[in-house]
Amino acid sequence: MIAFPDHKTLDFVAVGRLCIDLNANEINRPMEETVTFTKYVGGSPANICIGMARLGLRTGFVGKVSDDQMGRFIHKYLEDCSIDTSGVTTDDTGAVTGLAFTEIKSPTDCSILMYRDNVADLLLEPREVREELIANTRLLLISGTALAQSPSREAVFQALSYARKHGAVVAFDLDYRPYTWSSEEETATYYNLAAESCDIIIGTREEFDMMERYEDNPGHEDGVTAAKWFDYRAKLVVIKHGKAGSIAYTRDGGSHRTGSYRAEVVKTFGAGDSYAAGFLYGLMQGWSVEQSMQYGSAAAAIVVSSHSCSDAMPTAAAVDAYMAANTLHEQS
Repeated sequence: MIAFPDHKTLDFVAVGRLCIDLNANEINRPMEETVTFTKYVGGSPANICIGMARLGLRTGFVGKVSDDQMGRFIHKYLEDCSIDTSGVTTDDTGAVTGLAFTEIKSPTDCSILMYRDNVADLLLEPREVREELIANTRLLLISGTALAQSPSREAVFQALSYARKHGAVVAFDLDYRPYTWSSEEETATYYNLAAESCDIIIGTREEFDMMERYEDNPGHEDGVTAAKWFDYRAKLVVIKHGKAGSIAYTRDGGSHRTGSYRAEVVKTFGAGDSYAAGFLYGLMQGWSVEQSMQYGSAAAAIVVSSHSCSDAMPTAAAVDAYMAANTLHEQS
């Protein structure tokens, strides 16, 4: 249902946040009692890009890292994943890498403590977005966090302009993090402006509610939300409802829902990123929306069963094996 361009040297390019996840080693306790953490590459667009690379796609990244040990750690990790880093620049102003400390009180009670002051990823400039990289990809993914401040905000819109110029499909992972924004009004304005240029929009019900603060949808109806974006470029709108599952709406008026896989949950974060990677991968294989959603659900189940996010992103063989060994539980 979505026609991805052929004859491109890359399948997927993401733009946005590159940071460090510090995941608690002492799980099932509050952060006040946690003393050791394990370091991973993090950031939703980075995780999704790593996920796509693990699934076997040719990938690239557009972003900015700090000129220090953390920045070099991120850069090397991306290269080790065979991700094209020609679009990753290094800051020269003394900015730092964003840090995300995770708290795992229980498999269902998890939280993230973010440090986002003077971070390098938000200093990506429009002139640093390489047109050639985006011209050569089939699918571009943008993430909401990169819209929070200038010049990163303008860099995202520059990437969108290049994608439209060269015929790339654009996916928007809403990835709303309120602590990076000045106001709810600013957030809604820029999210809506970016979404108007996107073919696939993926977010939670709460994220779409944030975007609709100026609109008449008092019942928070998914169908009303999706219909708005079909008046623009969107061909597919995915609205996630946590444990209740996700619904994918298509431009032809269809809606699609699949079940989920039960998992031995260690933590809840990372599920959305792995779901997005599996889902988008399925679409790029030409699978149906339902098949792609099932694949995303399996990838998410694998990641929430692990301590990490980026390191746990599964290969296609791992997802296939998981689906063969586990039952998909239909949503009511």
